[in-house]
Amino acid sequence: MNIEMLISTMNQTNYNLIQRMNIKNNAVVINQVTNNNLQIPPNLDEEKLKFINVHDKGLSKSRNMAINNSSGDICVICDDDLFYYDDYINEITTAYEKKAEADVIIFCYDTDGRHKKNFYKEGKWLGYIDLMKVSSVQITFRRNSIIEKNIYFDELFGTGSSHYQCGEENIFLFECLKKGLKIHFEPISILSIDNSNESTWFNGFDDKLFFDKGAVFTALSNKFYHFLIWQFAIRKYKLYRHEINLIKAINSMYKGHKNYLSIHR
Repeated sequence: MNIEMLISTMNQTNYNLIQRMNIKNNAVVINQVTNNNLQIPPNLDEEKLKFINVHDKGLSKSRNMAINNSSGDICVICDDDLFYYDDYINEITTAYEKKAEADVIIFCYDTDGRHKKNFYKEGKWLGYIDLMKVSSVQITFRRNSIIEKNIYFDELFGTGSSHYQCGEENIFLFECLKKGLKIHFEPISILSIDNSNESTWFNGFDDKLFFDKGAVFTALSNKFYHFLIWQFAIRKYKLYRHEINLIKAINSMYKGHKNYLSIHR
């Protein structure tokens, strides 16, 4: 079983991130260059490493380019601020051998020395509600399953998009379920995240965040977007009540809903 890491990064001036991330297997690196003054390394197309420079931006574009340039049996979605534990290859391989019917497997990660994103104490098959909690760096998948179903990240969404700055991973996973793929959760942590880096999209609970969330919820389900908007507004109220009032938050999400429909139709 060939496991391949799909790494999205920006403005790298060398190949050192492979060692920094403790990657020991094949990898595809998409290096989006937005600073023309940088001395960037040349493209590579070697047996274990493809390093591709592109003068573009957008996380979903980067993910899709990595998928299109991949060749592994199992693909692992990666950012550049991750550190993979020494046994990650064995853990991923074992999980797919145990769950031969799984098309996608969601793993855990650690941050600040604590176990994070461990939804359940035991493995289980995930449904739509479960997928609302998943982060992109938890996602692994059988490449053939994704390619055969023509599933990609929606480039309207994600950091660097000209439209909406979040939600691309949830939309991707919803599409997997809608097209009949099976998604399993493994309560095993395979990596840690460096939380010292500032988020590239979260600037607090402002109008833009709620606007984008409204678009995300509509993309997830045009049937249940009302429920998703209201549950988010109520569930997160304690976190944002000092930044924006409830009615304004809900109105911003409905504006995002309408904006998405105007683009998507």
